[in-house]
Amino acid sequence: MPRVSLFSAPFLLGFDALEERVDRLARAADGYPPYNIERRVEEDGSEMFLISIAVAGFDETELEILAEDNQLVVRGRQKDDPSRQFLHRGIAARQFQRSFLLADGVVVQDATLRNGMLGIELKRPRTEKKARRIDIRSA
Repeated sequence: MPRVSLFSAPFLLGFDALEERVDRLARAADGYPPYNIERRVEEDGSEMFLISIAVAGFDETELEILAEDNQLVVRGRQKDDPSRQFLHRGIAARQFQRSFLLADGVVVQDATLRNGMLGIELKRPRTEKKARRIDIRSA
């Protein structure tokens, strides 16, 4: 039986890839690591986004940020140090992958790691909405 979704409506053309990305993000939903997303509108009308991810215990070499195909993927891979002996371990040292779906035109500006927080700045420049007339040819 075929699957019916919002994206299969006849007036939504070419959204198949978007539906696939949304499904992939929904399956990857996990509470670790916690994160915040802030939005602000600049004076020129562009939007800025700041994603803050709590990555206590990770350093720059153990984190990877990829922006590809309207998706931002943040991965963390920590290696256990066998020479360390923990009496109590409350800080998770596990791998993670956190994905964010980006709208068209959103670009990653910068990424910083400070005090256990990974900050990723994104920008969506203001775009002018344009309409154009389509000429009809007779066949």
